[in-house]
Amino acid sequence: MPNNYSILLFFISLMLVFSCKQEAQKESQKSDSKSRIYHAKGFDIVSTNGIKKLQIKAAYQNANTVFEYEVLEEKDVLDNTATPNNEVLAVPIKSIVVTSTTHIPMVELLQEETAIVGFPYAQYISSEKTSALVASGKIKEIGKEGSLNTEILLDLQPELVVGYSVSSVDKSLTMIQKAGIPVVYNGDWLEATPLGRAEWIKFFGLLFDKEKQADSIFNAIETNYLKAKKIALKATIKPTILSGAIMSKDIWNLPAGESFVAQFLKDANLDYLWGNTPGKGSLSLSFESVFEKGKNADFWIAPGYFSSKEQLLKSNQIYAEFEAFKNDRIYTPSTKKGKTGGVIYYELAPTRPDLVLKDIIKITHPNLLPNYALTFFEKME
Repeated sequence: MPNNYSILLFFISLMLVFSCKQEAQKESQKSDSKSRIYHAKGFDIVSTNGIKKLQIKAAYQNANTVFEYEVLEEKDVLDNTATPNNEVLAVPIKSIVVTSTTHIPMVELLQEETAIVGFPYAQYISSEKTSALVASGKIKEIGKEGSLNTEILLDLQPELVVGYSVSSVDKSLTMIQKAGIPVVYNGDWLEATPLGRAEWIKFFGLLFDKEKQADSIFNAIETNYLKAKKIALKATIKPTILSGAIMSKDIWNLPAGESFVAQFLKDANLDYLWGNTPGKGSLSLSFESVFEKGKNADFWIAPGYFSSKEQLLKSNQIYAEFEAFKNDRIYTPSTKKGKTGGVIYYELAPTRPDLVLKDIIKITHPNLLPNYALTFFEKME
């Protein structure tokens, strides 16, 4: 017969096995719940106990609500006799309405542009591929800027509307939701880093059930960006940079030091004169303060919406006093447009930050990228 000691060992062994199993389960759950998003702060994709969820953490400015959606394959929705609603998304999405031009390149890279059935203010689209779908009537115009035509949108009956809002829940999109059409807000524009904005392609990869393709595309963009950043570190001189312009009265708007634009300039190994200022958006400064600090800047990158030196002078003759103006070192993305007038930079740049960074390096450290041709920027004439 076993003695008390052997019985005790037996129970200790059982307890250890049980404890190890519990720890293994906990570790498995932790691993299963691990985020798949590394740069973006506004959304997340997580799986817990086999259930995949999309979390929108920043739908609009100062949003304090996290919107969460359970993502199921269409067959699973049907098997569970569940009805797709605002909290359940059935993928792959086959018909979609997107509401920002920044969404279009991501959809195109996933080869799903034919799934787009509606878009507002389509004249701003610069992509030839998607513009052709608009011209052929396959993508319907669903309103003008700031005003969605809910009647047309409801007639389209898309499986999903990817919404966009600046500071609150959009009333027209709320109406769409109440009519039974799921709406998911996309806050890519709120990201503070270039790679954070580009990573939203994984958001669309999830919707179209093309997560592997989205991961592969983003990984290539990330690799190219980091490679360009490393090349920029070879520069021995850091040119000083001025940006922005007067947009109203005597107020000069330029990127704050923690903005994604400032991050581009930092990663290009440049001395952005306002690089140490707080804030992730724009600074509104007096003309006098900008002139005093930036009049001798080596380069002037992205002078607001101006596209020529003549336009600058018509706006304010004092622009001519800046050294970058005198030395023809002003570069703008405003001159490269699609056939209907949409600026290519505003549409494509958020998806391809690697090309933006290469542009800035080519402009300011031309010897580091001798064979590269500018994608977005041009010297202002």
